[in-house]
Amino acid sequence: MKSFGISIILAIAVFSGIDAQRDSITFSKILDDIVVKAYNQSMTVKNLPDIHGTYIIGGRKSEVVEINSAPLNLAEKTGRQLFAKIPGAFIYDMDGSGNQINIATRGLDPHRSWEFNIRQNGIVINSDIYGYPASHYSMPMEAVQRIELVRGTAALQYGAEFGGMINYVMKTPDTTQAIAAESINSAGSYGLLSSYNSLGGRYGKWTYFGYYQKRVSDGYRKNSRSTSDAQYFSLRYDFSSKFNVSFEIGRSNYTYQIPGALTDKMFYEEPRQSTRSRNYFNPEIYIPSIQFNYDLSPNTRLNWVFSGVFGERRSVLFEGFADKPDEINAITNQYANRVVDLDRFNSKTTELRLLHHYTIANAKNILTIGVRYFDNDMRRRQKGKGSTSSECDFSVEGPFGRDLNYLSNSIAFSIENMIYLTPDFSVSPGFRYELGQTSMNGYISYLDPNDIPNLISHKIPALGLNLNYKINVTNRLYAGFSQAYRPVLFKDIIPGSTLEKANKNLKDALGYNFELGWKGSIKSYLKFEITAFDLKYNNRLGNLINTDDDGTAYIYKTNIGDSRTTGLEFYGELSLISTNNKSISFFTSTSWMNGKYTNATLAIGNENININGNKIESVPTWISRNGINFAYQGIKTALQYSYVSESYSDQINSETPSLNGATGMVPAYGIWDFNTMWTLNESYTFRFGVNNALNHQYFTKRPLFYPGPGIWSSDGRGFVISLGVKI
Repeated sequence: MKSFGISIILAIAVFSGIDAQRDSITFSKILDDIVVKAYNQSMTVKNLPDIHGTYIIGGRKSEVVEINSAPLNLAEKTGRQLFAKIPGAFIYDMDGSGNQINIATRGLDPHRSWEFNIRQNGIVINSDIYGYPASHYSMPMEAVQRIELVRGTAALQYGAEFGGMINYVMKTPDTTQAIAAESINSAGSYGLLSSYNSLGGRYGKWTYFGYYQKRVSDGYRKNSRSTSDAQYFSLRYDFSSKFNVSFEIGRSNYTYQIPGALTDKMFYEEPRQSTRSRNYFNPEIYIPSIQFNYDLSPNTRLNWVFSGVFGERRSVLFEGFADKPDEINAITNQYANRVVDLDRFNSKTTELRLLHHYTIANAKNILTIGVRYFDNDMRRRQKGKGSTSSECDFSVEGPFGRDLNYLSNSIAFSIENMIYLTPDFSVSPGFRYELGQTSMNGYISYLDPNDIPNLISHKIPALGLNLNYKINVTNRLYAGFSQAYRPVLFKDIIPGSTLEKANKNLKDALGYNFELGWKGSIKSYLKFEITAFDLKYNNRLGNLINTDDDGTAYIYKTNIGDSRTTGLEFYGELSLISTNNKSISFFTSTSWMNGKYTNATLAIGNENININGNKIESVPTWISRNGINFAYQGIKTALQYSYVSESYSDQINSETPSLNGATGMVPAYGIWDFNTMWTLNESYTFRFGVNNALNHQYFTKRPLFYPGPGIWSSDGRGFVISLGVKI
C-alpha cells in the first residue's frame, strides 16, 4: 500500500487598478493535505526485462516471485508456496521445515538445489561449484524481497548449469530515512518461534542494511529439533550517479537433529516416529563480497565482483538403513560410536561483466561479455570415529578414515550479442568456454596411497542461440538452445570401500537445454505462458560391476549413460475482478514431464543391467499447483492445492517397496494450504497460515544417499502466525 501526503501553498499577488485608492493585496491559502491510497493487489508471477543488470534475458524463460508482498509462510520457507507459480518446480522436503530449500525443474536432482547456479544479490553461494555445488547457505525468507529464476537456456552467461540460475534478491532499506527498522516475529505448531529484525537507511552517500534472525522448532517428527540463526550486513557508497561500491557479508548457521529414515511399515503406522535420536547436521557458512558498478557511458555498464564461500558442513550420524536400530549395547551399556564427517569450504570467485549497447547498419545491438575465475580448496574429512553420546558432538577419536583435499580452479569466458533485426524481433547467439581442472589428494585408510591422487581437466566449449519475437505489447514468442555441463563432483571419484574403484577418466556431464514458449494475455482477464522443453543430460555417473585380471569382482564408479527429459509447462491466471481495492483470480501452474534414461547401464546385484527407457528417479509425470487469490484493500488471501504424481525412487524403477524402505514407488500426493496477509498500514503487517490443512501424510522422495535411504515424512497440518512492524 502506498500512502503519501501532498501539501500545496498557493500565493497569488493581485494588483488591482480598478480602485486607485486601494493598495495591492497579496492573497494566500493553505490547502488541506490530500492522502492518496493505492493497493498493490497483483499476485501474478512476473518476468525479468530483456536486459537485467549486465545479463541478456530476452528470448529466455524467466520468472520473478515477489516474496515480500505475497501471502506466504515465510518463517518455514514452505517451498511449494514460494514456487507455487513456477510450473514444474519439484520441491524435496528433506531436512526439516525452514532450514533449506531443495528445488529442481525439468527432471533434475533437487538435492540442496545443486543443479542451479544459486546467488544472493548476484553473488554465487553454491558451496563449491566443482566439488560440491550444493547450497548450504540459508538466508531467512523474511529478508528476501523477491526470487528471480532464469532457466538453463541463459546458462552461457552465468555458468552453464543445467537447471539455470536462482537469485535471491534481498530487501533494501528505506533511503528516505537515516534509520528505519523492521521486526517480524512468528509462532507456530511444533514449537516454532522465529524472530527477524533489521535496520537500514541512508545517510549522505552511504546506504546500509543489516538483519539478525533466530528460529527454533521442535519439528513435526520426534527427534527433529532445529535451531538456526543468520546475520547479514551491506554497505554501499555512491561516488556519483554512475559509480558505486558495495560490500556485503552474510552468515547462516543451523543445527538440525536428523530423525532418521522410516520403512514403509513404520511410515503408515506412525509417520511422526523416529529411528534416530543421535544424528545431527550443522552447516555454518559465510558469504563475503565486494562489488563495483560503473556506468562508463549511457551505453556501457561494468560490474566487477569479488566474493567467497567459507565455512563448514558438519554431521555426526549413526549410519544404517531404517530397519537397523540404534540401541544401547547390553555388554558395554553404551551406544555405538557414531560417524563424523566434516567438509571445509574455501571458495573464492571473481567475475567481471560488461554490457554495451551499439548500432550497426541501423540495427540495435546489445553485447555482454563476462570473465569468471574461481579458486577453491575443499577439505573433506569423513569416517571419523565419533562419540557414543547422544549430544551434538563433532569430536573424533583418532584419525579420520578419509582425509582428502579437492583443489579446483577455472577460468571461463562468455560472450553474447542480442541483435534486433527489427524493433520486435531479436536474435542472440552466444558462446562460453571454460578451462579448469580438479585435483584430489590425501588419505583413505582402506586404499593404497598410489590409488588416491586424481587429476581431471575440464575444457568445455558451449554454444547457444535465443530468439525473441514481440507480437504486441502483451504477447511474445521465444525460443532458446544452450549447451550445458556439470563437472565431475567430489563424491563421484571417492571409492566407498575396498570393493569400489573410480574411473580415472571420468567425463563431465554434457548436454543441452531447449525451450519454445509463448507468453501472452487475452485482454486484461487472462494471463498465460506455455513452454515446451527438451533437456538432454549425457555422461551421468553411477556404478558398474567389473572384474580384475584374477576374476575378482568390484564396483566401478564411472559414467553409465545418458538421460533425456521432455515436457510442457503451463502457467495461467484468470482474473474475475480487478479494481484499485479488490481482486479475485484463479491460477494454475502445471507441468507434464517425461524423463527417461537412454544408452544407460547400471550395476544391479552382481551384474550390469540395461536401463534404457527407464524413468529417471524423482521425476513425477505431473506437478500441478492451483489456487484462488483474493485481495481487498490491505487484505490478501491465497488458497492453494498442490498435486504431485507418483515417481520412482531408483534407476531400476522398483515399484514394490523394499523391507528397509530404501527403494519403491513414491506415491502421489495432494496438499491444501491457506495463507492470509493483512497490511494494516505502513507500519503493521499480520500473517496467518495453515500448512497441509487436511493433514495428509506424505513424503516427497526416497533419497539414495544423505540423509539416509528410506522414507522421510513431510510435515502434517501446522499453523503459523506472524506480526511485522516497521518503524
